[in-house]
Amino acid sequence: MNATRIGVIARLELTQRIRSVAWFVLLAVFALLLLGVTLLSFQAVSPSLDGDDTAGANVFSLIVYFVLLLVVLVSPTLSGNAINGDRDAATLAPVQVTLATTGDILVGKLLAAWVTGLAFLAVAVPFLVIATAAGGVPLDVLLVSLLVLVVEVGVVAAVGVGLSGILARPLFSVAVTYLTVAALVLGTVIAFGLSASASRTEVESRSRVLEPVMSTPRPTVAPECMTADPGQTEPLPQCTGSGAVSEPQYECGEWSTQRYETTRTDHLWWMLAANPFVILADATPARFVNGEPRDVFGSVKVFVRQAQLSPEAAAEWDGCDVSASGVPNTSSEQRIEGTVPSWFVGLAVQVLLAGLLMWRAAARTKTPAKRLPPGTRIA
Repeated sequence: MNATRIGVIARLELTQRIRSVAWFVLLAVFALLLLGVTLLSFQAVSPSLDGDDTAGANVFSLIVYFVLLLVVLVSPTLSGNAINGDRDAATLAPVQVTLATTGDILVGKLLAAWVTGLAFLAVAVPFLVIATAAGGVPLDVLLVSLLVLVVEVGVVAAVGVGLSGILARPLFSVAVTYLTVAALVLGTVIAFGLSASASRTEVESRSRVLEPVMSTPRPTVAPECMTADPGQTEPLPQCTGSGAVSEPQYECGEWSTQRYETTRTDHLWWMLAANPFVILADATPARFVNGEPRDVFGSVKVFVRQAQLSPEAAAEWDGCDVSASGVPNTSSEQRIEGTVPSWFVGLAVQVLLAGLLMWRAAARTKTPAKRLPPGTRIA
């Protein structure tokens, strides 16, 4: 591969896109949608009275998630017909007879689709900066979020370019690209939910409580007798008698055992790892307020990390133990300390998928071709 040839091919692709009026219309619609979501987010999420900036952090995470959603919806259209579209337009064969290799063509198409997707991200940067300033979001959170968005745009672009080189029909390749992205975004969540519902384990719970026993009488004194005048020599009539109330006594009851089933997700968490929204949340540095997440990123991270924990096979609660007055309240921040990040696993799966598609597209686009699908246009 040659960097100069790759740059020429990418520049030609970008020039064709910039000449289209629809390209600027799409960017304008993208900006209007972001403006509306930003205003609605600030109106919907009201700041707390104690001066905590949790509301601003939530607005920031919502806007970043919306940007990622729009990017994964738009990118397949920009890259899903990069190769077979040129083949149908009879512009691929003239490029293949030049010094440009198959790798040059594929990488140039990928860079063009990647830069095109980054243009949408550039439109979203001012809105992200406004949300960052309004929500008091740390700079590292903003930078990591932007970096993950850039990588996800590249992954989706690689998937689209790869499928456009494998499949002969542009419309079909765009549709398959959308299905692949939907499998990563929605399919992982559906597969995890169904698998978790089917994967159950039995838990044994032992408990005992304090039970009331025979009551002991206790003498009582009327309230007016306690506030009587000290100089009064004769007792009040109501103070001449004595009363008694029963004071209940308690003793430990017998241990009771119950068995029930609960879902088990510690061997299923990897299904969510390749989800772009999970990767974004898990890679972004989490901030906690009193041990609980302060934004949507933190909530998603806590959910995914807790899925790595296996349920306890036995649980015990002793109501007679005075020293243990209830189950200790473990915060979300403490519960995820024993877990490991999963974003690099999911990102590795995405990169591997994109790499395999690009490798297969290179094999299908290589010239001279031994065999082509019926009806494929050569020149």
